[in-house]
Amino acid sequence: MQSIPVDGTRLGTMTCIVAPEARIANRETGEVRKDREGQTVYTVGVAVRQDGRRASIIEISVSGEPVGVVEGVRVHVTGLTAFSWAMGDRHGLSFRADAITPVPAQASAASRKGGDA
Repeated sequence: MQSIPVDGTRLGTMTCIVAPEARIANRETGEVRKDREGQTVYTVGVAVRQDGRRASIIEISVSGEPVGVVEGVRVHVTGLTAFSWAMGDRHGLSFRADAITPVPAQASAASRKGGDA
């Protein structure tokens, strides 16, 4: 699996569209996925939209529950990495981040008005 660092500052506006959900490691037992340190791994659905372009939806995994991240809130993603994967004839990209945090309301409003965020 190849890891690709992603420059989040170039992605544009990021908005949570699916609140954090614990990743399931075993669907039969309901066991949740843990990272190497024993923290629960969560998945957050994020809409990414650059100016003048259509939105893309990505799911980002992160260790530990992202506090304050709820549907409809603009978010800041730290340490975003993409991983290419292949299983048989299926292939794609998965995303992982060091942290996902809500953008403060004042910064969110300023960026919508064209100010600095």
